[in-house]
Amino acid sequence: MREFIINQNDAGQRVDKFLTKAVPKLPKNLLYKYLRLKRIKVNGKRCEISTRLACGDVMQLYINDEFFDTDSGKPAFLSAPSALNIIYEDENIILCDKKCGLVVHEDESGSADTLINRIQHYLYEKGEYRPEEELSFAPALCNRIDRNTGGIVICAKNAESLRVLNQKVKDRELEKLYLCVTVGIPKEKSARLTAYHQKDEGTKTVKVSDRKFAGSRTMITSYRVLAENKADDLALLEVDLVTG
Repeated sequence: MREFIINQNDAGQRVDKFLTKAVPKLPKNLLYKYLRLKRIKVNGKRCEISTRLACGDVMQLYINDEFFDTDSGKPAFLSAPSALNIIYEDENIILCDKKCGLVVHEDESGSADTLINRIQHYLYEKGEYRPEEELSFAPALCNRIDRNTGGIVICAKNAESLRVLNQKVKDRELEKLYLCVTVGIPKEKSARLTAYHQKDEGTKTVKVSDRKFAGSRTMITSYRVLAENKADDLALLEVDLVTG
């Protein structure tokens, strides 16, 4: 039997969502079965999938040890540098200026040098993140930008901040604007453009068209010209990716 004491970063989650993160080796079909068989309890009582956990709750799991992570190896984030370009930080969030060439999360290259790993390493050195004390939470990014794009990325230090910021992103309360240089000066000094695209995950290429086609998704982009260099036929644009 294993026992988890729910902390502030775990509170507010449904039982199934918490267990998916806290015991990732436990298959979902067994998770649901063990809940039905009362082999997973909260405060000594039967719980449901939808039961919301509160700080201080005690979860008992009468399941095999094989489902618990016994890997004592070094966390991946310790293989990344802890150097960051921080433009703002408080007890809840960090705003970092991500440089071009750095990925925000691990990709197919398998490199541990990612922005989130750097942030977790930085917080670990500060004593603000102790993975061995967390059951279901790790500092997480609230927005992301591509490898070859530089700009501000927000990281939440605790679960409550992550929930609040994710909701604000969902509700479009945060405004994200990009600067880019175009080869060729747009005829219209500002415009709202609509096009259609489809990404091929296998080849990492994107097909873009002015017309809808099977499987395409709509993309809406607004821009305004900030400066022009007519000699080199270049323009500086402020861009709003309305649909991401």
